[in-house]
Amino acid sequence: MDTSGNSLYPPVEPFAVHQIHVDNGHSLHVEECGRPDGIPAIFLHGGPGAGCEPAHRGFFDPSRYRLVLFDQRGCGRSQPHASLLANTTWDLIADIERIRQELGIERWLVFGGSWGSTLALAYAETYPEHVAALVVRGIFLCRDEEIRWFYQEGASWVFPDFWESYLAPIPESERDDMLMAYYNRLIDRDEQVRMEAAKAWSLWEGRTATLIANPNVQAHFSDPHVALSLARIECHYFVNHAFLAPDQLIRDAHHLSGIPGVIVQGRYDLICPMRSAWDLHRAWPDADFQVVPNAGHSAFEPGIRSALIAATDRFARELA
Repeated sequence: MDTSGNSLYPPVEPFAVHQIHVDNGHSLHVEECGRPDGIPAIFLHGGPGAGCEPAHRGFFDPSRYRLVLFDQRGCGRSQPHASLLANTTWDLIADIERIRQELGIERWLVFGGSWGSTLALAYAETYPEHVAALVVRGIFLCRDEEIRWFYQEGASWVFPDFWESYLAPIPESERDDMLMAYYNRLIDRDEQVRMEAAKAWSLWEGRTATLIANPNVQAHFSDPHVALSLARIECHYFVNHAFLAPDQLIRDAHHLSGIPGVIVQGRYDLICPMRSAWDLHRAWPDADFQVVPNAGHSAFEPGIRSALIAATDRFARELA
């Protein structure tokens, strides 16, 4: 597979911005980009809790797509910020359906990476009749083994220097369960305790997201607004097993049959190791499975970016 070309499409501004009020006081920031009469697609960001960025619009040809992006509950420009109330996988799936209905879309391409791949798969398995195509990257199935690998032991063997900073806010007596130790601090009433934990949690992710260290990625993850929602919401989801039954996304992968799809995975992704992408490939063999040989986790790694844009260009032709 050629991974050398395919730059992001030039930045565009939304042609429509919506605030959609859902339940329990949540208000979702939703934007539409590209052509109002284009091929409908929805971008599902990572985290959970990371929010959308303008650069995410560049994975889709604005002359052919009607692209919908939204900040999931509690993050980005959605309100209230960093809220854990009524914030579960199934709340987010209900939100995606609400957005689809509000915008009058029958079927759309669903695109998601990392946690976005989790949500894309869960949505497609629940509402396959509304999914025209599926593009997923950096596969995260939210299994306990995956979460333990990154937050307890596994990735720590590859990044022992960065791991020390991740350990720093947690006393040695609590380090046998890092997830719960972080959770207790991220819901602490003391803002300073919450922010110290949030910055350490988020920076650990930012430092490990790319094959070669990228200061811009690390700076984004260090931003206090991003760090607080990312850390709080991720930890909330992970202590609750992402509100999924064990191995649910693989168990229910038969619902994806007949949906054209592309799976893109960086060979050296150490946040979401390739085993999960391989398991999905085995459970959903009719999807095009692409391993990028010289990439880690980030969607903006050159080879991954190239493969994702090639996938959306392909579906722009096939779904037209």
